[in-house]
Amino acid sequence: MTDSVSENNVGSDIEPLRKEDYYFELPPELIAQHALPERDQSRLMVLEGDQPPRHRHFYDLLEYLRPNDLLVVNDTRVMPARLLGRKDTGGEAEVLLLHRVKGDLWETIVRPGKRCRLGDKLVFGAGEIEAEVKEVLPSGNRLILFSYDGVWEQVLDKVGIIPLPPYITEELKDKESYQTVYAREIGSSAAPTAGLHFTEDLLQQIRALNVDIACVTLHVGLGTFRPVREEDITKHKMHSEFYRLPASAAEKINHALENNGRIIAVGTTSCRVLESVYQLQTRPYIECSDWTDIFIYPGYDFGLTDALITNFHLPESTLLMLVSAFMGREKILAAYQEAIKERYRFFSFGDAMLLLPGDKRLRRFTDGE
Repeated sequence: MTDSVSENNVGSDIEPLRKEDYYFELPPELIAQHALPERDQSRLMVLEGDQPPRHRHFYDLLEYLRPNDLLVVNDTRVMPARLLGRKDTGGEAEVLLLHRVKGDLWETIVRPGKRCRLGDKLVFGAGEIEAEVKEVLPSGNRLILFSYDGVWEQVLDKVGIIPLPPYITEELKDKESYQTVYAREIGSSAAPTAGLHFTEDLLQQIRALNVDIACVTLHVGLGTFRPVREEDITKHKMHSEFYRLPASAAEKINHALENNGRIIAVGTTSCRVLESVYQLQTRPYIECSDWTDIFIYPGYDFGLTDALITNFHLPESTLLMLVSAFMGREKILAAYQEAIKERYRFFSFGDAMLLLPGDKRLRRFTDGE
């Protein structure tokens, strides 16, 4: 276990750091409400160096990969973390699971919170899950102890509901459409959506190019949807999320570095794992797990991320600030206007971008670096 990563980067005057500088108008009809039937048929905007955007499809990703490159994916799996129930004294209650504290004790968000007090008992489903409020935290969150018969994951899958972002208003008909094909480690409240475009067949084609794939884990919290309220974005405090870099992923990262391969983060969550590890370790990288609240915004100097696959993000969001740090704010916002003009689909179920900064982002492969 390493020391947790906190707000370790410092902004600069290279880019504006006001919230309003990351705003854009988006026609509501461009917010994707469901996944495409074929994941890899989504559109892919390619931004490479100073070249104008290229409009491709996600399966064209193969043309941009090189031998010895490494794709880093987040293998977290979304929990059916939304529980609709009732108090034993009457009245409805909604519980959102945040993270497991210990055993069957979870930190949660309860709605309506004011009506759910210390010692209150709750029932979910047809009684498959019962619970008791054990503590009310200063944040207003509740520590709740759950009781049930059987295996927690199986019971939760039966009773719980996948929590969707607030901008998705249509019912989720297929739970797996909001999971990546490589989702393994259950623990997220939201999907790492850049990975939703991959299919098993596309992953096989990628490996056939002598491009390796490393799995890391970052459990996405509900705080990922928390808006930036500070006008000066450097004052924004990120929520903390658990991550894990397995030994196998560390070995693959070291191999890519040794063989001049690019490290390509699939999604902002994978990028945050890579940069958290970079800030805490020196080469060779080793297995670790911890919590991170790293906030990446323009002025940040990326250490392990050479390229980034990502979706189109909300205005004034920390995710938009991260990709602006990676490619430059003006270039990203101009690309977003191009995407709006070309009627790209936005947000979780939307289309993707491949960000290739070019030589300016490539590490210098020298001893001791």
